[in-house]
Amino acid sequence: MRVNHSGEVAAQALYQGQALTAGDTAVSAAMRRAAAEETDHLAWCESRLRELEGRTSLLNPLWYAGSFAIGALAGVLGRGANLGFVAETERQVEAHLRGHLERLGDADRRSRAILEQMTHDEMQHGAQAMTMGGRELPFPVRAAMRLTAKALTEGSYWL
Repeated sequence: MRVNHSGEVAAQALYQGQALTAGDTAVSAAMRRAAAEETDHLAWCESRLRELEGRTSLLNPLWYAGSFAIGALAGVLGRGANLGFVAETERQVEAHLRGHLERLGDADRRSRAILEQMTHDEMQHGAQAMTMGGRELPFPVRAAMRLTAKALTEGSYWL
């Protein structure tokens, strides 16, 4: 759950950075709405972590700062790239959450309910981004995003 919490810290930062630099008011508003949903996800993960007597990652400030910068860059690149970045991010997050759900099994119903709702919300964010004009990102960008996500996952797991 700590990894999911860190992912939500990063998601908030991405959306806030994208909203700040998006040149399109509709895109900026959509980013702010998605960031608000990510705030809910963050609260759910943090609450569940406390219930499990866990802690948040020590690296969260780093994840926030880096993700904000990446989001701001995506916003500057224009509507198609900005929204495409959202769609790809959410695809990768959905895959991560589904993998976590598979490993979790049915015993932890509380965590399962949180992750299932998050998966649903992330899928909606990605679909909305494509509907609003997102375009597919080049393979090297998608691969770099996967490597960055792996660093966040591994770092948050241990620290």
